[in-house]
Amino acid sequence: MLVNFVVEQNTISFYACATQMACFIMFINSELSILFVMAYDHYVAICNPLLYNVIMSQRLCHVLVGIPYLYSTLQALLFPIKYFTSTFCGPKVISHFYCDVVPLLPILCSDAQEIQLLIILFLAFNLISSLLVILVSYILILLAICQMHSAEGRKKAFSTCGSHLTGVVLFYGSLLFMYVQPKSTHSYETDKLASVFYTLAIPMLNPLMH
Repeated sequence: MLVNFVVEQNTISFYACATQMACFIMFINSELSILFVMAYDHYVAICNPLLYNVIMSQRLCHVLVGIPYLYSTLQALLFPIKYFTSTFCGPKVISHFYCDVVPLLPILCSDAQEIQLLIILFLAFNLISSLLVILVSYILILLAICQMHSAEGRKKAFSTCGSHLTGVVLFYGSLLFMYVQPKSTHSYETDKLASVFYTLAIPMLNPLMH
């Protein structure tokens, strides 16, 4: 992206584009996983503080991190393989600042419908499953906060969740805006703006969310 600011004509090879797509898919899915794991972690810390060290054992932490990363890696291999074993036609111009799955669809000649169906299925599963975990966790957290008698305890609980909730709203909001908007109102220009949030803004907020 930084190179694109200073180079007049931006080009990328097929292999570099496939690698970039694989990295993007892996990191975006990993971010989803981190957000819902952190929501569960906050739920345990606020609702079961005395059992926190027992529930959030080292083994469970390894599982909560390892399985999502493995799942992200499988997706990161699936989509580039599907894309770059298909046929491209027309002007090979990507209306975006990196190789994403949606901006590459218009220049596909073969398997476009199959790939589009895969995108919808995986995106729906990834977003809905992770968002459900976050929503359930925060509903239980809110119920626990309402039962607290100490104002200081409530303040501490809200401060624990505040930065994470900000990240969740920005991240899921920009993803839903980009991928779930109606086709009639879809614009690649707004996609570029939305993608800035989940590729640049949210990773910068990650250190503040813990």
